[in-house]
Amino acid sequence: MDLKGKKVILASNSPRRRELLKGLDVDFEIDTRNNFEESFSDDTPHPEVPSLMSRGKSHGFHRPLLDNEILITSDTMVLLDKIILGKPHSREEAVKMLKTLSGRTHEVITAVTFRDGAGHEETFTDSTDVSFGILSDEQIDYYIDRYKPFDKAGSYGVQEWIGYVAIEGIRGSFYNVMGFPVHKVYECLNRFVNY
Repeated sequence: MDLKGKKVILASNSPRRRELLKGLDVDFEIDTRNNFEESFSDDTPHPEVPSLMSRGKSHGFHRPLLDNEILITSDTMVLLDKIILGKPHSREEAVKMLKTLSGRTHEVITAVTFRDGAGHEETFTDSTDVSFGILSDEQIDYYIDRYKPFDKAGSYGVQEWIGYVAIEGIRGSFYNVMGFPVHKVYECLNRFVNY
């Protein structure tokens, strides 16, 4: 992709987001230094939480952007029965989340924020429904012990073993479930490059 002299900064620790942005043939650098503390009030509508977090990460970036810089931030959330399943803080929490997802359909919402040094800003979201088959205790234990999904919302990675054996259906973008809806990212980046 011809960036027309623009410089892209991805403010994310996620190896999946790095891999997906690289797959768009975009040159970028990583800079995750940030002053934003992730929190939201209880009355925030759940579908709005990823956008709130993504914008917060963008505006919490550690320095002002230069005119030719484009900053990308993102946040992914797993939602089941109006309950947010974030990143597990322990093995027990990961087990509980996967047992909750077993045999059910949940929603994955990812928000992405683009902001540049010239004052342009845009946040968009994408939503995907994911249907899990029934997971046995042995499968859950195997996955957690082998893949350690503690950096993943909902305690799973769609691109890993559990995605192969448990996911019966996906309605929406597969890459959105990985944490980066690349089709929308590409469209938005195209707009920002041409500002």
